[in-house]
Amino acid sequence: MTLPGRFISFEGIDGAGKSSHIEALATWLRDRGRVVLLTREPGGTALAESLRELFLQHEMDALTEALLVFAGRRDHLRAVIAPALARGELVLCDRFTDATFAYQGGGRGFDMGLLSQLEHWVQQAPTGLLQPDLTLWFDLPAAVAAERRAAARAADRLEREDLVFFERVSAAYAARARAAPQRIVRIVADQAREAVWAELLLAMQARLKDWAR
Repeated sequence: MTLPGRFISFEGIDGAGKSSHIEALATWLRDRGRVVLLTREPGGTALAESLRELFLQHEMDALTEALLVFAGRRDHLRAVIAPALARGELVLCDRFTDATFAYQGGGRGFDMGLLSQLEHWVQQAPTGLLQPDLTLWFDLPAAVAAERRAAARAADRLEREDLVFFERVSAAYAARARAAPQRIVRIVADQAREAVWAELLLAMQARLKDWAR
């Protein structure tokens, strides 16, 4: 029997460690016989990756940022995510719509109502609004994330924003988690990598048991 597809997103401010853990979880799931599609946003298709480059390299206002992200998301959903879910795969996505509400809504102070409208236009499916079945939110203090980013790589346009910006992003993520506690699981990212992995794995195992019922 083919298991139903499931959609899992990884969220958190830049430097929280989500990207390395999504690779590890993909390997863990594949080792247990699941077919996994690993993807990311902005990006995931040739068109969306081109929009990602524009988004990260060119100065623009919050509305332009949101429109670019949702345009890429529409193509990503249509060409990659929805077909994979229909095939019964597990889709692991490094960021999804929560990031738009956190960065453009929280960080930029953009109109949350307009973001919700764009979300409904772009993510509407025959069964309703297409959202992740599970979101793993890597919660890390903005100051700690800034230290990690500085030590790891050259900053892109968003990563060069100041600490206050990332504090607003973190607060917006927290608000999203409070609003959707059944979907969003908080992972304490300010601890040793092994402890973060153990917490993530516990959450994933619990959800897999629920989905198997």
